[in-house]
Amino acid sequence: MPKTIEQLRPANVAKAEATRRSLIASARSLFGEQGYAGTSVDEVVKAAGVTKGALYHHFRDKDDLFRAVVEQVKVDVTAAAADSFFDDSDNDDPLQRVHRLFIAMIDAHLDPAVQRISIVDARAVFDAPTRRDLATRYEASLLRGAFRSAMRAGAIERQPIGPLAHIVAGALAEACALIAEADDKDAARVEVTEVLTRLVDGLQPRT
Repeated sequence: MPKTIEQLRPANVAKAEATRRSLIASARSLFGEQGYAGTSVDEVVKAAGVTKGALYHHFRDKDDLFRAVVEQVKVDVTAAAADSFFDDSDNDDPLQRVHRLFIAMIDAHLDPAVQRISIVDARAVFDAPTRRDLATRYEASLLRGAFRSAMRAGAIERQPIGPLAHIVAGALAEACALIAEADDKDAARVEVTEVLTRLVDGLQPRT
């Protein structure tokens, strides 16, 4: 007997989700290797093995696809950093956990493809409100949790968490950009890590 619309829908949904994942994966690989400007929609659909119509079914345009790729990169970056924050190797010292989180966020951006997508090209493609919205959902959100935990433990002076998280997220983004643009990336990492370490230490309660 012919299948009903209800019976077909789950398969159609699964196929659509698979197509979207394939487009994002292909675009991420191409954007990471060639950059946003150097990658065409035609290249993306060819790599994904789908039609251009399928791409425009899921994304309004190339910018919309790029945003989906940036969000996926940010999910991966913040997840890696969060794992380091919850590592109890330092016996749960709250200030060291924040230090470790900062370093993990920097290190998660050392991959050249991550740098190109989430730092260099994101700054060129997105306007300031879009970049702020993305930071709010990812980096600043992770930092809010870390700062809240440290404040409760008395390791960081109590202050408005939202503004603090956004300001520090901006500092981290600039640190990652400096590394991405540096000729000697290892030296740049050492320098920005030292500056960020001093920044975290400066958040401790005044005596």
